Amino acid sequence: METTRTAGAAAPAARTPLQADAQEQRIIGLLTRKLIPFLALIYVVAYIDRSVVGFAKLHMNAAVGIGDAAYGLGAGLFFIGYFLCEVPSNLALERFGARRWFARILFTWGVITMAMALVSGPTSFYVLRFLLGAAEAGLYPGILYFLTKWFPVRHRARIIGLLVLAQPVALIITGPIAGWLLSVPGPFGLSSWQTLFVLSGLPATLLCLPTLRILPESPAQAAWLAPADRAWIERELAADQKAYALKSHGNPLKALKDIRVLLLALLFLPFPLSIYGLSLWLPTIIKQFGVSDATTGLLSAVPYLFAVVGLYLVPRHSDRKGERYGHIAVVSALAALTMAASAWCQAPALQFFFICLTAFSIYSIQAVVWALPGQFLTGASAAVGIATINSLANLGGYFGPYGIGVIKDATGSLAAGLYFLAVMLLFAVFMTFVVRAVLDGGRQR
Repeated sequence: METTRTAGAAAPAARTPLQADAQEQRIIGLLTRKLIPFLALIYVVAYIDRSVVGFAKLHMNAAVGIGDAAYGLGAGLFFIGYFLCEVPSNLALERFGARRWFARILFTWGVITMAMALVSGPTSFYVLRFLLGAAEAGLYPGILYFLTKWFPVRHRARIIGLLVLAQPVALIITGPIAGWLLSVPGPFGLSSWQTLFVLSGLPATLLCLPTLRILPESPAQAAWLAPADRAWIERELAADQKAYALKSHGNPLKALKDIRVLLLALLFLPFPLSIYGLSLWLPTIIKQFGVSDATTGLLSAVPYLFAVVGLYLVPRHSDRKGERYGHIAVVSALAALTMAASAWCQAPALQFFFICLTAFSIYSIQAVVWALPGQFLTGASAAVGIATINSLANLGGYFGPYGIGVIKDATGSLAAGLYFLAVMLLFAVFMTFVVRAVLDGGRQR
C-alpha cells in the first residue's frame, strides 16, 4: 500500500496509483465520476455562503454601523459555532447516514445565510455568523469521512484535492457575481448587500432534495457498482486497515484524546487561519488599489485560479511520489515567503502577484495534510478524529479574520496582518516535522 515515509523508514509495502491495474483504474474512475462532482457542488455552495460576507462588507458595514474589528470578530464567530458543533455533527452523520445529514446541513445553512440580509448591527451580525457556523458544522469533515468508505488510502490525496478544488472555484464564482450585484440596485427594496446574501443562500436549500435522491450511503447501496466492484473496494479498504494498523476505538470519543489527532489539528491550523484571514479581507485589499466594486470582484477571482492549478498539481505529485511530509514542509515555507512578500511590496501589481502565489500554496497543500488521518483511524473513530482535527484547526478561521481586523485597527494598515499570517505558515513547517516524528515513530513501535 501507499506510504508517506521517506527513505530509510520502515513502511508497509507500497503500491502507488501508477501501478494500479486496469480494474483498479476503472473502479477509481467510476467512483470519482459518480461521487466527487456532486460532493464538490455541495462544497462550492458551502464555501460561497461562508465567504460572501467579505464582499457584503464593502457596503454592509457602513449601512449598519460595523467597524473593522467588529467585522473581523463576526466573520470569525462562524468558526466558534463550527468548533462547538463539529464533533456532535459527525457523530450524528454516523448515526443517521450521509444523505439525510448532509441534506439537513444544507437546509439550515441556506436559511441562515438568507437571514443575513436582516443584519441591523454588530449584535445581529455576531449571532447569525455564529449560527451559520453551527449549521454548517460537520459538512467538510463529514465528506472526508464519507470518502474513507470508498477510496483506498493511496488515492486519497488526489481525491481530496478534487474536493478542495471547490474552495477556489467557489471564490472564482463569487467574486465577479458579488462585484456585479454590489454595483446594481437590489430588487423588492433590498439593498445590494442584502440581495447578495439572499441569492447566495438559496442554492443550498434547493440542493436538499437532490442530496436525498442521488447520494448513496455506502458502496453496498450504490446501484451503479457491480458486485465484483463492491468486493474490490471492501478488499482494498481491509488491506489498508491491516497495512496501516488502522484503529477504531471501542468508544469513538477516545479519538479526542489521541495525541496524533491533536498534533494534526495544530499542523492544519495555519491553513484555515491564512485562507480565511486572506480571503475575507481580499476584497478590502483589492479595493485599496483604487478600483470599482465590479473590478474588485473580477480581480478577486484571479488568486483562486492559481489555487486551482495548485490543487491539480501538488496532491497528484504527492500521490505519485508516495510522500507527504516533504510536500507539506516545502509548500508551507513557500506560502510563508510569498505572504510576507505581499505585505512588504508597495506596488499593487507586485502585491497582487504574491497574493496569487500564496493562494497556489495554501490551498493546494490542504489535500496532502488530509491524507494523513486515514493512515491511523477508521470507522466511527475516523468520523470523530477528522471532525476534531477540522474543528480545532478551523478555530484559525476565527483568529485569522479577527486578528487582521484588530491589527488593522491598531496600525491603520493590513501589512502587519499579512506578516502575522506568514509567521503562522512557518509554524506549519515546524509542525510538519513534529507530526512526522510522532506518526512514523508510533508505527515503528
